Amino acid sequence: QVQLVESGGGLVQAGGSLRLSCAASGRTISSYAMGWFRQAPGKEREFVASINWSGVSTYYSDSVKGRFTISRDNAKNTVYLQMNGLKPEYTAVYYCAVTGTFYYSGRAPSDFGSWGQGTQVTVSS
Repeated sequence: QVQLVESGGGLVQAGGSLRLSCAASGRTISSYAMGWFRQAPGKEREFVASINWSGVSTYYSDSVKGRFTISRDNAKNTVYLQMNGLKPEYTAVYYCAVTGTFYYSGRAPSDFGSWGQGTQVTVSS
């Protein structure tokens, strides 16, 4: 069973940047597609970005495309989410998750098996 731990969240002003990290342990994630999701209070968990096993293919929600960049370092068993141009509506708990497949282009939380505990991102206006 893989354990995922997110870090890098915090309080930032609108227009600022944060870099989230998701460190995996217990099993290598180098063969699996990974994703980032977020959940704001009172809202459902929503897809943010995903990346295939090699890092060649990436996918983003329309709301973050051009602002966020997902990447991975398989040697470090870690996935990243670089967030630029942050908006107050991006305030949420951000979660990373792992699929059981090399490639993944969907957006459903139910397709992801293991989740981290999340890291809070708060963007002030």
